[in-house]
Amino acid sequence: MPPAHRTSEHPPGHRTNEHPPGHRTSEHPPGHRASEHPPGHRTSDDPLARADALLHDGRYEEAAQHYRSARERDPQDWRAVTGYNRAIRRIVPRWHFEMMHDHERALQYEAAIKQVVTADHLVLDVGTGSGMLALMAARVGAERVVACEGQRVVAETASRIVDGAGYATQVDVVPKMSTDLVVPGDLPRRADVLITETVDCGLLGEGILASLSHAREHLLTDQAIIVPGRARVLAQLVESRALHQKNTVGELYGFDLSGFNELASLEYFDTRLRRHEHRVLSAPFEVFRFDFHRDGPAPQHATLPVVPAAAGTCHAVVFWFELELVPGIVVTNAPDHPTTHWKQAVQCLPHPVPVDPRRPLAVDVRHDGLRICFTGIANQHETGFTKEHEA
Repeated sequence: MPPAHRTSEHPPGHRTNEHPPGHRTSEHPPGHRASEHPPGHRTSDDPLARADALLHDGRYEEAAQHYRSARERDPQDWRAVTGYNRAIRRIVPRWHFEMMHDHERALQYEAAIKQVVTADHLVLDVGTGSGMLALMAARVGAERVVACEGQRVVAETASRIVDGAGYATQVDVVPKMSTDLVVPGDLPRRADVLITETVDCGLLGEGILASLSHAREHLLTDQAIIVPGRARVLAQLVESRALHQKNTVGELYGFDLSGFNELASLEYFDTRLRRHEHRVLSAPFEVFRFDFHRDGPAPQHATLPVVPAAAGTCHAVVFWFELELVPGIVVTNAPDHPTTHWKQAVQCLPHPVPVDPRRPLAVDVRHDGLRICFTGIANQHETGFTKEHEA
């Protein structure tokens, strides 16, 4: 899954500033005071007191640095060991491990890299994470690879991996977001090839459009090859009470809990469609198409004609991407593609919509450069979207 850096270069998608459930940002709840520390907090003469305070205040990267220093002094200090890992868990989403084990994704990227990278190329890897794609480019024979990573602790780890693989003279890991890179400086010249995988389940959530637009203007040659080169987003209407209940509530246990719906997700969340009982109500339909050699993050809006394939109640719109790395090599997170580490994007409708094959629909959808959102479903003959049909 910050403008466009996966692990951290951006703003779930990445996917990287998307933190796990329970993540607390630097905005604290009413009444919070930075001087209030968790139970067990020790006085200033405790070398780990500063780390505990930083962790409590949501300054996870700084906390990790302090815990790591303490751990290096005493590898058996359990407080330092667990404190460091708690801070890291807030910084580095666990999907990184699942992504690295996505063999189809890795093989497809490696095949694309072999097609485009030659010995005279300077390659830029945006959002390098573990450094795997940068290492693939180096192994193919790229003259030099610059791999940027906005999350410092991840960049430091990638640098050690590169060094251990024996490519330290060929691959430079730069702890910066791509939008902060400088030519000349971080790159000796403009790059010939850009490789990135800064996409979330809904394609745009890690800021790929903004980062690639910046890279084309400031970091790449005019004829640079971008991997992936193109993408499209497809969607499908589904009936699924199970999905609907993931984002709405009504009367339960004798109480009206519907007020909690004010806190429901307006946009999509990620899930695996096959794990929820559902019925497909339409064939897949194309939502947006992107050319990463040209398109920027400017907002787009479309009203799409959709003919339901079956009568039923539409509870949600499920959507996914097809990512064309190079012509002929595509990776996807489609629902019928169970081996991908990416889940599908699901946007639940606040009010289920009855659909019928005899009544074609107009589906309103837009994106703001970062998130795709379905904003209305109505019968085509209606001039506007009625309140109960708004997504």
